[in-house]
Amino acid sequence: MDLFAQSAKKRLVGQPLAERMRPRSLDELVGQRHLIGPGRILSNLAPGRTIPSLILWGPPGSGKTTLARLLGETLGCELTALSAVDAGVKDVREAVAKAAERRDQFGARTLLFIDEIHRFSKTQQDALLPHVESGTVTLIGATTENPSFGVVAALLSRARVVRLEVLPDAELAALAQRAVTDRERGLGALDVTLADDVSAQLVAAAAGDARRLYSVLEIAADLARRAAGDDPAAAITAEHVAEAAQGRNLLYDKTGDEHYGVISVFIKSMRGSDPDAAVYWMTRMIEAGEDPRFVLRRMVIFAAEDVGNADPQALAVAVSALQAVELVGLPEGVLPMTQAVTYLALAPKSNAALTAYAAARKLVQERGSLPVPARYRPGATALDRSIGHGQGYKYPHDFAGHYVPEDYLPDELVGERIYQPSGSGFEAELKGRLEANNAKRKPR
Repeated sequence: MDLFAQSAKKRLVGQPLAERMRPRSLDELVGQRHLIGPGRILSNLAPGRTIPSLILWGPPGSGKTTLARLLGETLGCELTALSAVDAGVKDVREAVAKAAERRDQFGARTLLFIDEIHRFSKTQQDALLPHVESGTVTLIGATTENPSFGVVAALLSRARVVRLEVLPDAELAALAQRAVTDRERGLGALDVTLADDVSAQLVAAAAGDARRLYSVLEIAADLARRAAGDDPAAAITAEHVAEAAQGRNLLYDKTGDEHYGVISVFIKSMRGSDPDAAVYWMTRMIEAGEDPRFVLRRMVIFAAEDVGNADPQALAVAVSALQAVELVGLPEGVLPMTQAVTYLALAPKSNAALTAYAAARKLVQERGSLPVPARYRPGATALDRSIGHGQGYKYPHDFAGHYVPEDYLPDELVGERIYQPSGSGFEAELKGRLEANNAKRKPR
């Protein structure tokens, strides 16, 4: 499917405001100055110039499709566009064949724009490789997902990844005012006005997405015009914006880059002992529709990995929250979740459980299956006892304090220190106990 099949001269009647207001040149493009500003990768472009294949990575509404279209027009290239949602290998091959024909017959270059390129299978992406490498097409891929996860390494190595940023509030506000006053493509014929405070509400509802900004604005302007009746001018109000927005769309993909970004900062907020941020990011996930059990599993892991014995109660709190949510469900389940998150965030921290397991695993991998010392093997039979099993074992409960200084590691590892308790919280008490026990050991 060619995304740009419509002629630029086609009548604008019936098109959504977002489509009508698309920039017609790079000079009209708002935002992304880190790409098109002076001295940047996409600056000073003109017909006949070349650019490398690009992967445009950015959130919805940041201008990926628009930028691809403007690159084709500015460079004087043929722009062929496919959507990875409904295009297959056959479509790719047909597009490449036409590009080769244009190159051979007319010396024309082709930009092949593939929207949502991360949705292409490995086979589909591999089909592009020889044609990108030979220069038959210059690839412009667009994705909302981290290209490292969704684009094969061979294709990434042949393209330049450029990141498009969320549009700042000031630039979104400028887009809104331009649309309100533009009589050719915008809403100027409706004679509506947009006050600064209402514009700020509109921008907040857009959440960095220019497409959503235009969608909400178009509906709000229509509501204002109908409410004004015969009055020559109509003011878009906060109520109109709220009705048009119908709540805020939260950017969150349960399997994509935003998913991993939010869960990452959620964990880091708890690790950094910031309960405000931890509750905020947890709420972002829950309100966006994340399975609460996914969040709770991360909290249980966190309780052992980042709190551990600095506060042994933390693991019990996390597990209890999981059980509570399974019992009561949502929405009430957000209360035990919030209780647990704030507890974990403010608990003393220790990653000694993580480092202890890592140290033990390293010894196991490096030294293999070292034998169990004979004195610790069970001496259940006469044969066992005849070869020394169980001989010399000292039963701790027979000694004062129920402790006897012995080494239970394989003989080859005696002296290794695997568990290194911190001085944080209750683990300081455990550290003192361990040091006292170690002081009683005789050097070997």
